[in-house]
Amino acid sequence: MFLRKYQPSDIGCIAELFYKTVHFVNAKDYTPEQLDAWAADRIDLTQWNKTLSEHYSIVAVENEIIVGFGDIDKNGYLDRLYVHKDYQKQGIATAICNDLENASDFEKIITHSSITAKPFFIGRGYIPVKEQQVIRNGIALTNFIMEK
Repeated sequence: MFLRKYQPSDIGCIAELFYKTVHFVNAKDYTPEQLDAWAADRIDLTQWNKTLSEHYSIVAVENEIIVGFGDIDKNGYLDRLYVHKDYQKQGIATAICNDLENASDFEKIITHSSITAKPFFIGRGYIPVKEQQVIRNGIALTNFIMEK
């Protein structure tokens, strides 16, 4: 597995990875209705490409397959961190997160963690600041503002 910078040509694979990961990995913590609101079958590829291109964004590749991706903005907001549903528990999220956290000299890093990812971030030294309900497509989703 190796990490490389995000390229606009990655957007289709990333969108599919995002959808499948949310619907499989997060299914133990969220209802089907919540999963559909979080990861609809169609995302705005133009908007995602825009933010991924503006942020420091990387992808993890194994055997020419994108197995994970993540991004962080210039202010230290870790926006997305997703690992392919078939490549969980292999250190991919750790490698991506290490790279994102070291991308700049951030005073602090903030993320909005899912219930599922909260233990991962706690294990990395993030502290839960606040539990919140985020509304996506009219559906409430619980997540946690966390910082390091």
